[in-house]
Amino acid sequence: MTIISLLLLYLSFLLSLSAHVNVGIVNGKEAKPHSRPYMVSIQLNKKHVCGGFLISDEFVLTAAHCWNGYKALTVVVGAHDLRKSKNSDRIGVKSYIPHPSYMANFSWNDIMLLRLWEKVNINNYVEWISLPKKGDHVEANTLCSVAGWGRLKTEGPESDRLMEANVYIMNKSECHERWREKFSFDSGGPLVCGHTAIGVTAFGYKLLCNSPEKPNVYIKISPYVPWINDRLCLLFWLELPLEDFEPSCICK
Repeated sequence: MTIISLLLLYLSFLLSLSAHVNVGIVNGKEAKPHSRPYMVSIQLNKKHVCGGFLISDEFVLTAAHCWNGYKALTVVVGAHDLRKSKNSDRIGVKSYIPHPSYMANFSWNDIMLLRLWEKVNINNYVEWISLPKKGDHVEANTLCSVAGWGRLKTEGPESDRLMEANVYIMNKSECHERWREKFSFDSGGPLVCGHTAIGVTAFGYKLLCNSPEKPNVYIKISPYVPWINDRLCLLFWLELPLEDFEPSCICK
């Protein structure tokens, strides 16, 4: 079943933080195993709490609300069924890098980089996904897709297997008209159009997940690409031996 979605950078209303973050792909279908090798499960005490996706062999992009600011998370890469460890690895998080303007009570800038303690091994089960360029825009009614673990129904059981669903982009003005009630957070997984991650899952309707009347909301990635590149580049230069460091070099 396809669901209607919105790609949104800024929201004009206050968000409640009372809902659990682990809301999954409702009304979706099981993904072909390892067909989305960029997907990762972000876990707390070995329990899935959010989705995320690899953007390099060392960095994961997800939603900032997936981390409470002090509890250590781990990232599982290469997984399809979270109950099985074959082809997957669990890696600790070395650095948490939420956007500096993110505020927990708002959806603005709800985006975060996770730096892993070790680089992933790129293979048939693990690979990163491309990001858009600054200024890239996706037209309304474009068919895209989402994937993740979590609940199969609004009040139903959680899925240990990766699920996916097709979604259509809705224009911002129409979504604002539909969004006047409560909502709940979804995972930090990607909104994928073609072979590019163009959004980070922010939230959906609390009472009826993936409702056509209450479209899911995503943080648009393209305006954040300069910030992402700057963070990755800065960390790279900071780890160079002093004799190799070039302070005049500008990250682009």
